[in-house]
Amino acid sequence: MKPILVTGPTGNIGKHVSDILGHRDLPLRLGMRSITKTDSLDSSPQVHLDFSKPSTYEKALHGCKAVFLLRPPAIANTKQTLNVFIDQAYRLGVEHIVFVSVAGAQNNRFVPHYAVEQKLINSGESYTILRPGFFAQNLGDAYRQDIQEDNRIFLPSEQGLVNFIDAQDISEIAANILTNPSLHKKRAYTLAGQEALSFTDVAKMLSDSLERPIRYEASSILAYARHLHKRKLPLMQVVVQSILHTGIRTGGANIQDGTAQTLLNRPTRSIETYIQEYKSLWE
Repeated sequence: MKPILVTGPTGNIGKHVSDILGHRDLPLRLGMRSITKTDSLDSSPQVHLDFSKPSTYEKALHGCKAVFLLRPPAIANTKQTLNVFIDQAYRLGVEHIVFVSVAGAQNNRFVPHYAVEQKLINSGESYTILRPGFFAQNLGDAYRQDIQEDNRIFLPSEQGLVNFIDAQDISEIAANILTNPSLHKKRAYTLAGQEALSFTDVAKMLSDSLERPIRYEASSILAYARHLHKRKLPLMQVVVQSILHTGIRTGGANIQDGTAQTLLNRPTRSIETYIQEYKSLWE
C-alpha cells in the first residue's frame, strides 16, 4: 500500500494526524525539515523535506498516495514553494492533497494560504481544503509567553468573538478525509467550535483555572505589531498575525458553522476543556 506523506509531523496538528493514521495501520512517511530519531514520533519512516529547497520534493513525494499539507509559519512566498511542491506531487502520482488553510483565506489575498488554495482549486486534481478558525492551542503557543510572564492576553481584537477549535478536532477530521478521500474530493470545509467567546471570557477561564488573575488587554494594531517584533517573530508572521487578529474586530472569527461537528459526528472540544487539560503550560 502506498504511504501518506505527512508534513509538519511534530506540530500541533501534524503530530495528531500521524498518530491517528498510524493507529489505523495506514502506511506513513513523515516529511521532516531535520531528520531526528529523538522526537516522540511513531516508527514511520522519516524523509528530508524542506519547502525552501525544491531538490527535496521528489524523494519525499515519490510513491505516495496522498499528502497532508501544512504551511510552515516561516514560508511567506507560497507561490515559489508550496505551489511548486503541489505541482510536483500531482506530477508524481499523488492522488489527493489535504491542505490546512485558515478561515476566510479564499477572500483574502494578503494571507499566504490564498495562493495555495487557488493552486489546488485550479489544478483539476483531487484535494480537500480545511479552513479552521482560531486554534485553542494559540493559548499555549502564540499567547503563552504573555500569559506566563505578564498575566495577560495582548491582542488588537477589541471585544470580537471567536469560535475556537481544538487542533485535535482538526486532526481527526483530516485523518478521516485521508482515510477515505473520495468522499471529500474538491471540497473546502470551514471548521469552527460551537461557542463564541471574547478574549475577556477566555481570560476569565484562565484566571479560574490557574487561580491567579489573567486579564485581556486590547491593543492598537501598531502596538501589537511592535509587540510581535520585540518577540523576534519574522516580518511576514507579524503581518499575518496582525491581519488575522484585527479581523476579529469585525466578526471575522465569529463563525457560526456546524461543519466540524458534522464531520466529527460529535461535539467539538471546548476551549475550557483545553485550558483544564493543559493548565501546566501557563503555571
